Order: sequence, then structure tokens, then C-alpha cells
Amino acid sequence: MNRKHIKQLFYALALMLSSATADAALVVIVNANSRVAHLSREEVVNIFMGRYRRLPDGSAVQPVEIRGEAPVRREFYQKLLDKSLAEINAYWARLLFSGRTQPPLALDSVRDVLEKVAQHPNAVGYVDSDSLNDQVKIVYKLPE
Repeated sequence: MNRKHIKQLFYALALMLSSATADAALVVIVNANSRVAHLSREEVVNIFMGRYRRLPDGSAVQPVEIRGEAPVRREFYQKLLDKSLAEINAYWARLLFSGRTQPPLALDSVRDVLEKVAQHPNAVGYVDSDSLNDQVKIVYKLPE
């Protein structure tokens, strides 16, 4: 194999790996020991939009997400609600001004979301499925 073929092979491999990562599904997670086994789309919407303060089992809920303009956050709200981050931020600005509810706890990274959910039985978060560990379980998978 000459250098040109090796270079083409390298680029093809890099392209395959990047597209495989992009195909990871977004999932909503809870603590592995949570009694909640499944959430409906409506329940997920209501939890992350501040309408539900309790999980279906009656326990208090603490939604957590990644702070700011993170791609996973953008994709989550686009797939769940067909809304942009600007629309979500405006929604929360109105609710915060009225004093009715609080937005999800904003953390710095996917790893922080996983740690929070793993350590707190009432936390609910979302991550891409490639990030999962055995301390959390999936309760909802967003449509592709």
C-alpha cells in the first residue's frame, strides 16, 4: 500500500468513527436504584419544563442538564419539543420572573450529569447513550 492509499484509508476510518459517535441516541436517565422504570414523553416534557415536581413513584424530582449551549442540550430540546435553546431560555426567563418554578440544575458536563444522577436517587438527566455507566438506567429514549 502506498502513502496515498494509507491516507485515504485513514480519512475513511476517521469519517466512520465520527459518524458512529453522532448516531448515539439521547436518553433520559435516573439512578440505577430508582423505582422508576419508565417515563413517557409527556412526563419527560413536564419534568424538564418545570411542571412536575414529583416522579411517578411520588418522590421529589431534581432535573439536571448540561449548562449553556452544549450540543447535547440543543439536541435534547430540539428532539423533545422542537424548540431552539433561545426559545427554551426565553421560557425559563418568563417563569423565573413570575417565581413559579426553577429550571433544571445546570451542570458543566455530561460526566457531571452522570455523577449527579448516580449519587442522587431523585435526579433525572439526559445524556447520549454512549456515555452510560452501570450507576444509571434509561427511562426514556428520544426519537432519532
